[in-house]
Amino acid sequence: MSLPHLPALRKGRAYESLDKVQVKDHKTGEVCAEVSQVNAGIVRKDLARIGEARASLKKFTVQQLIDITAKAGDLFLNGTLPLGDRGHTQSPEEYIATLSRTSGLPHIMVKRNMTKIHFAMTNMPMILNGLSRGLDMSVIDNGFGTQAGCPVAYFPTANALGLVMPSNSPAVNSLWLPSIALKTPVVIKPGRDEPWTPFRLIQAFIAAGAPAEAFGFYPTDHEGSGEVVKICGRSLVFGDVNIAKMYENNPRVQVHGPGWSKIIIGEDKIENWKEYIDVIVSSISDNGGRSCINASAVLVPKYGKEIADAIAQRLGPVEPLASDDENARLSGFANTKMAEYIDSAIDSDLATPGAEDVTAKYRNGPRKVEFQGGVFLRPTIIHCDSWAHPLANREFLCPYASVVEVPQSEVLSKIGYSLIVSAITADPAFTEQLLECQTIDRLNLGPLSTMKISWDQPHEGNMFEFLYKRRSIDRAVA
Repeated sequence: MSLPHLPALRKGRAYESLDKVQVKDHKTGEVCAEVSQVNAGIVRKDLARIGEARASLKKFTVQQLIDITAKAGDLFLNGTLPLGDRGHTQSPEEYIATLSRTSGLPHIMVKRNMTKIHFAMTNMPMILNGLSRGLDMSVIDNGFGTQAGCPVAYFPTANALGLVMPSNSPAVNSLWLPSIALKTPVVIKPGRDEPWTPFRLIQAFIAAGAPAEAFGFYPTDHEGSGEVVKICGRSLVFGDVNIAKMYENNPRVQVHGPGWSKIIIGEDKIENWKEYIDVIVSSISDNGGRSCINASAVLVPKYGKEIADAIAQRLGPVEPLASDDENARLSGFANTKMAEYIDSAIDSDLATPGAEDVTAKYRNGPRKVEFQGGVFLRPTIIHCDSWAHPLANREFLCPYASVVEVPQSEVLSKIGYSLIVSAITADPAFTEQLLECQTIDRLNLGPLSTMKISWDQPHEGNMFEFLYKRRSIDRAVA
């Protein structure tokens, strides 16, 4: 059979382009599939009629779409679904193996990400209840209703949700899943090395009864991505610091960039720091360190060197394993230049006095290694003498974290933006300061991993409030 071909999906309809890119095995370079590319003109033309896609979802009630989402979740996890337009299909096992080959994620991590997505899709009532603060979803069907005994009405902020997706972790796709139940079509620009998850999700939704017109799948270039963001009323964009700065003042765009997530140990708990090493290690290294919710800094009032050494003893010996090994903890790099950049950036900044790579003495060999043809970065724990050191507040796509001593009285004024902070303290005064800190997005109180997510609370931005806005309403009595 011919090589799989993933077409663009123009409101659900397959479109083969003359311009194609090859998605390759990150180790061998073997071509796994061809993906049709579309230009900005096609994106612009299709999005001019995006209202038709929204109309296809408005024919359903929210409850019907919730039921479809749950069925799609089961198909995504367990079903054999179409893979492209050349007669290929893909079982769950084939999806896991293929995604691992092109992204570098080991099988066990892909499986965990699949489970997270499945949970989100099969628990959509809980998620929507949390996001909307208990709103009866019939309000979305009718346009108005009551909430807490008061008249209420909501209107959509966009005809479609644009998505400029990354390649680092498939679970990020869970962020857009509520949009279908909220009657908002999606326009997806997939990550170059990870078209598999959004394509599989689309096929699962269609097989479950969702209208194909509600899904756009547009592999495209930078200009095409810009059109997605420009024309869609609301967009999620994943990227680096530069992308975050580009859209930081645009309320129509929700940027998912570096998380700079952190663990803080309070003065009242620091004497028991050995009890928290398991939580710290998992926060840094779970999912191969690829998530914005992985901890990239540990801030403590004292014992910084001892804590850094204890973490390094656990993570320093970690080595790459075969992709299908259930004990694999590291991800390979599909983009080897990124691995080279990270490795050289860490070494370059280590030349600045005041920092030590504590994992170096526990590693057998260099940080950047080749294994079975792939390129991997082994964990790196840096002890910094000061929060001002250039390695103290950095984030990389691998298990990386700094350990820094900062007085508790100064820590909240210094940490800057943090997507998630796990604060290990029972001090009432410090807890109050943490609750009022304006630079912390999500706060875990107690020895909880930064990787712990409560699906009934917003992870990064509230999708309901992003897609719907409340309006005042009054009706004349007949």
